Amino acid sequence: MSATRVPQHPARRTRVSAVSAPRASVWLLAATITALAIYALDVLFGVLPSGLSELSDRFAIPVVFFGAAVPCALRAREAREEASAWWLFSLALVVWGTGSLYFGYVLWQGRQIPTPSPADAFWIGFYLPAYAALFKLLRSRAGTAPRNLWLDALVGALGVASAGAAVAIQSILAHTPGTVPALVVTLAYPVGDLGLLALVVAAITVIGLGASGVWRVIALAFAVFVVTDSVYLVEVAQGTYVSGGVIDLGWPLAAVLIGLAACWTRDTARPDLSSRGSVLVPALSGVLSLALLLLDHFMPLNGLALVLASATIVVILMRLSQTVRANERLLKASRQEAMTDALTHLGNRRQLRADLATHLADLESDRPLMLTLCDLDGFKAYNDTFGHPAGDQLLQRLGQRLADTVTGHGSAYRMGGDEFCTLWHLDSIDHALDRASEVTTALTEHGEAFTIDCSHGSVLLPTETTDPTDALRLADQRLYLNKGSGRASTGDQISNVLRRALAERDSELGSHLDWVAELLTRTAELLGVGPKDLEAARQTALLHDVGKVAIPDAMLNKPAALNEGERQFMRRHTLIGERIISAAPAMAVVAKLVRHTHERHDGQGYPDGLSGEDIPMISRIVSVCDAYDAILAGRPYRAARNHAEALAELRRCSGTQFDPAVVDAFVGAQEALAASSVTGRPNP
Repeated sequence: MSATRVPQHPARRTRVSAVSAPRASVWLLAATITALAIYALDVLFGVLPSGLSELSDRFAIPVVFFGAAVPCALRAREAREEASAWWLFSLALVVWGTGSLYFGYVLWQGRQIPTPSPADAFWIGFYLPAYAALFKLLRSRAGTAPRNLWLDALVGALGVASAGAAVAIQSILAHTPGTVPALVVTLAYPVGDLGLLALVVAAITVIGLGASGVWRVIALAFAVFVVTDSVYLVEVAQGTYVSGGVIDLGWPLAAVLIGLAACWTRDTARPDLSSRGSVLVPALSGVLSLALLLLDHFMPLNGLALVLASATIVVILMRLSQTVRANERLLKASRQEAMTDALTHLGNRRQLRADLATHLADLESDRPLMLTLCDLDGFKAYNDTFGHPAGDQLLQRLGQRLADTVTGHGSAYRMGGDEFCTLWHLDSIDHALDRASEVTTALTEHGEAFTIDCSHGSVLLPTETTDPTDALRLADQRLYLNKGSGRASTGDQISNVLRRALAERDSELGSHLDWVAELLTRTAELLGVGPKDLEAARQTALLHDVGKVAIPDAMLNKPAALNEGERQFMRRHTLIGERIISAAPAMAVVAKLVRHTHERHDGQGYPDGLSGEDIPMISRIVSVCDAYDAILAGRPYRAARNHAEALAELRRCSGTQFDPAVVDAFVGAQEALAASSVTGRPNP
């Protein structure tokens, strides 16, 4: 091999912080480019005198390689994670340059250049650090790439290598006589080039040319090197190579490009590998490999080309198998997700219907299936009191507890919101009540200031029905019958007890509470309070003065205005009312609303000095209704007034004591009722 050859090493940008290239690297690279330019001008146009021209031919290429190796070494000193790659890159350039220097200094004037020679040892020795450097850079950049992307890279590398082997090695084998050592050395070059080309194609497949400027420069350098080396090898084998032509510029140009990559501005950006990969690379490589295998029937190819082409097909089949398995996993995961509740990881309504259809097909009456539909009692109050994240955690706990309860006997489901369901395989109908009790126990939780109970409805299958829709309908009906006769009346029962206690002490106070609740209902509907909140609003109106049971009668019935001390004591009644009501966990929301019924719109109220929309809407409505009734009823120290005067007083205090929107809605409700003579206060 009698031509200087300059293999180039693939470098990639490091992941260190963005830094400009050192000034020394830039100046050295500029000097190296200048040396290459002088050499190119002399090769192309013969601009140098004969003596200088011979020196340029002999030593310009090693000078360029050594000059390009220095920026790589300087970058390796600065880099962190990729330092070893850049050191290897510098070593590869030095090794190749040393071979060129030996050739120019020792073998240049020999009439017959021996093959193999020490220069060949250096040139072939270049490939090992070059491979290692490119591999390290590729792993640094794309070590977390998905498996399918690596398979695509392997397919592309094998496909390109098989084509290269069919073209370059085929020609070299056909025109290279000589001893076995000479043939081995001669073939080592194209094999080494094919390995570099395969690595570059693999890296391009994984990373892409758009990953960074550094990577684009390195890919170009390899392309220049491989093309130059391949053309050189074929021409030498065919005896058409002429020293001093354009081809001699390819190797030093590749070295300069590597030096340029080393001087490129550092950056930390990394490609998004999760979305890369397509059928294009496997498809093109497969077509190319099949074409080579078919061509072998008409024009026998070398063994390496056939092995590489066959390996390409094998890897494509592996890639296809991996794709099929990945699609099966995705389909299974998608089906599982569609059938699973995201919060509790129980089956959802869709899963329940599917399981019902499956079980009902082969159920026996002596071994029935019990469908139990459950609804949590007190969950809304829990959510309002502790917040939605705490509510989600509660649902997760209850869902896990329910799943543990039915394990080995059936399945648990979350239907949505605070509704759960179970399918329980019974050994006997006699066990139905016990199993239903276990389900409701699993969905019950008690703690400080809260109680979560469970209403349920059960259906026996196939005893009562064999239709999934009918089964769910029956269970739902029984659930709400259970709910209506039990837990749903808890609030009313508590409210009735407290109101009876107030009425026994002061019948006028009991009448006042009932009338405020009536006034509130009409006003709340006009303000858009929904049905779910209307019950809490009604309970707040009925219990807003319950704290007055702790106020002495002398103070409540004092014929004169209260003094400052008495007023401060009286203001405690909202806090007392909150404590009394919150003793029942199911009434926690109402207790908070009662606390704020004497806040003022301008922030001058009590007990917390809230203002504007910081005051709960229901508390603001109760405040207006309570004031209206108090104006009509009068006080021991102030005469009662009529309906028109009461409305005028509310309008006067709108924007200071009361929310203007609530006052407007209240007045509107009263005016709408004026024609029916319902305004005015009923007698106790």
